[in-house]
Amino acid sequence: MSSPRTDGFVHLADYTPPAWRIVHADLAFDLDPEATRVTARLELQPDPAQPGAPLVLDGEGLALLAISLDGVALDPARYQHGERELRIHGVHAACVLETVVRIHPSANTRLEGLYTSGDLLLTQCEAEGFRRITFFTDRPDVMPRWRIVLRAPRAAYPVLLANGNPVSARALEDGRHEATWENPHPTPAYLFAIAAGALDRVTRTVTTMEGRDVELNVWADPADVPRCDYALGAVERSLRWDEQRFGRAYDLDVFNVVAAQYFTMGAMENKGLNIFNARYVLADETTATDADFMGIESVVAHEYLHNWSGNRVTLRDWFQLSLKEGLTVFRDSEFSADLHSRALKRIEAVRVLRGRQFAEDAGALAHAVRPDRYREISNFYTLTIYEKGAEVVRLLHTLLGNDVFRAGMDRYFADNDGRAATLEDFLAAHAGASGRDLGQFARWYAQAGTPELHIAEAFDAGRGEYTLTVDQRLPPTPGLPEKQPLLIPLRLALYDADGAAITAAPTCDAAVGAGRVELVAARHVLRWTGLKAKPLPAFNHGFAAPVKIAFDYSAGDLARLARLERDPFLRWDLLQQLATGALLRTLDEDAAAGALSDALADLLEDESADPAFVAECLALPDFDTLAESVAVVDVDALIGARESLLDRLAEDQVERLQARYEALADAAGRGLTGEAMAARALRNACLSWLTRLDPMAALAQAQFDGARDMTERLGALRCLVHFDAPGAEPALQDFRSRFADDPLVTDKWLSLVATRPHPDTVDAIVGLLGSPWWNVTNPNRVRAVLGVFARSNPLGLHRRDGRGGVLLAGQIALLDAINPQVASRLLGAFESWRRLAEPQRANARAALASLEGKLVSPDCGDLLQRLLED
Repeated sequence: MSSPRTDGFVHLADYTPPAWRIVHADLAFDLDPEATRVTARLELQPDPAQPGAPLVLDGEGLALLAISLDGVALDPARYQHGERELRIHGVHAACVLETVVRIHPSANTRLEGLYTSGDLLLTQCEAEGFRRITFFTDRPDVMPRWRIVLRAPRAAYPVLLANGNPVSARALEDGRHEATWENPHPTPAYLFAIAAGALDRVTRTVTTMEGRDVELNVWADPADVPRCDYALGAVERSLRWDEQRFGRAYDLDVFNVVAAQYFTMGAMENKGLNIFNARYVLADETTATDADFMGIESVVAHEYLHNWSGNRVTLRDWFQLSLKEGLTVFRDSEFSADLHSRALKRIEAVRVLRGRQFAEDAGALAHAVRPDRYREISNFYTLTIYEKGAEVVRLLHTLLGNDVFRAGMDRYFADNDGRAATLEDFLAAHAGASGRDLGQFARWYAQAGTPELHIAEAFDAGRGEYTLTVDQRLPPTPGLPEKQPLLIPLRLALYDADGAAITAAPTCDAAVGAGRVELVAARHVLRWTGLKAKPLPAFNHGFAAPVKIAFDYSAGDLARLARLERDPFLRWDLLQQLATGALLRTLDEDAAAGALSDALADLLEDESADPAFVAECLALPDFDTLAESVAVVDVDALIGARESLLDRLAEDQVERLQARYEALADAAGRGLTGEAMAARALRNACLSWLTRLDPMAALAQAQFDGARDMTERLGALRCLVHFDAPGAEPALQDFRSRFADDPLVTDKWLSLVATRPHPDTVDAIVGLLGSPWWNVTNPNRVRAVLGVFARSNPLGLHRRDGRGGVLLAGQIALLDAINPQVASRLLGAFESWRRLAEPQRANARAALASLEGKLVSPDCGDLLQRLLED
């Protein structure tokens, strides 16, 4: 790729191909948690276009025990071993380099490279973890084929897994054994994986569309194997969906998933051996909520679908990260939409975009979907790369249509199979399939920030002419104050006075399709003629474009559109706009609240409405979404207004809420069917609203006591804890005792305590950090306490005396030396600190300043510098 310039950044413009390629890698591991010995035999070839380039391999934290070139031990004068690299002198032709190194997995709290997870030995190599295993050209455009030999004591490590297909296994002396794996596909080092330990599995064999028999396995601690069935089913569903929707077949003889209790990320798509955070594998109705089950299916799909969008076609460099992640998020969201409710999946995605990604796009950490530079690549595993990247792919799908988009994907996979690709390769395939020039569309990848469409209307009654003037505004972001207009497909509809859709297309200087206009300039004027009265417009159906829209609706307009629209996403969105207008007083407060209450009454009384959709409509915009709608964020005022509106609405709807809660009781007990999940979603939503009206929380207590599954139990416990019910502490004690031996369920009650919406939750966090429940080396536990506190408890984090920020900053400093990636994610919670009202703004600034000189990792150092830059 490229080395950092003197400014400390790696720049996209400096990319150069690897001077040396690794054609084949043979690795042998003698596994031991205290001292693992790694023998690597690398077949190396120089790039003819770069004659004389030195042979330099990446390597960090490696004890070099032996080194030879073409079978001859190297004199120490022939090589130089530094902290981050191994440099071999005087090599100019193809050669075989052999090294032996020693590493210490049990001391690896960073969880990058080879590390221990309980009694297991596991790896995590993306983005630059493989260099902590052995010397290698650790970049995604170096793609050898692999042979991996694992040796270990059979008693401690009876199962030995690696990438690719199993080749052989044999017993060795002294109770040890050996397993050999081969990966026939060119694969970069970031997709390398091994797993060793006392594992058991659930398994099934399927036959692919190409006739290959594939053994699907989900591995876990033997005690947890009964909770792996759902994940195994999700693997098969993902495999079948990719065959049917994208024509992609699996390409190895085995597909293995391993559940890990210690894992920094959600999951990792290593070729043939996916390693998962256990929370995305283990589930039954007693210990997992409906949201957990859906999350497992989605994450399993995401990692499986990477087999083509990420593995078979990988990345030229890390600047192209969204080429695999954004594309695969789009694919996994389509998987979920096809199997379940497209509308609900869209609402879920937009909540994340508006609540979190828009804030990222507007804050100190804003960056393009393909950034042009970075200091630390681990800091770019962001919502912009993943979620906004997926939205850009969805835009392309909208522009081209499903059939042409599929043709473009087929071409992309065919042209780049076994290669390290770029976004230019991706767009070239779709341009070739569609015949369209996608040059302007490519700006979506290069420009940070959330586009805004400011739309003004005018109606000339005498001429029957209606116009919409659409101005595209692109706010400045760090390093990019001026931007060029984007290609935005704006979906829209007009309704006449009788509520009928006006089918006539507008005349304008932009391309017009069925129900949409392709905006390409800073301003467009859309004109309709021959109208008898001013129509009512609706915009961005299905959230077809990830933009903010400003249009001067009244509360009555929004309420009327919510009754007229058949697009479920837009109906939900219109109610969100009513709520936002009432909360921020951008609409007449009483009119907006009254219209919202009337609309919710209609939904609660409509027994034909999907209960899960009704539950989404009852969920008002959260704090993060509201904060994105104001210039200065007054935490206490925003949350106070939201609570007041919820109280008013609950009082308005109390009888309807009670009736729906009771009517859905039977349906909610019918297992993991879609009907039962929808019923539980609405019952829990009703319960939350009803509990705010009952200081004794009698209904929540009854649901907790009689809970039939974790969704009911946790929903009731949340109400008891968050509304400070008299029975909160006994219920927490019961829950703790019941699931004391289950770390994933323990995380659930810890998160409820950490998100209790009250400033004194800071004291509870301090207590948890000093309790036996705290485990600073387990990323799940850190996220369950500090992660949710930082991201989901603004009253605690931003309490007026500053203690919340001080607490978080102190823990970040401690974590930075243990697991920098986990620490940097916590630090990102301060991304919007400049927009806070006083004294919270000064408190946040002081908390950040307290970290200067204390952080040791590049991960946190990079973020802190960006957060404090003027």
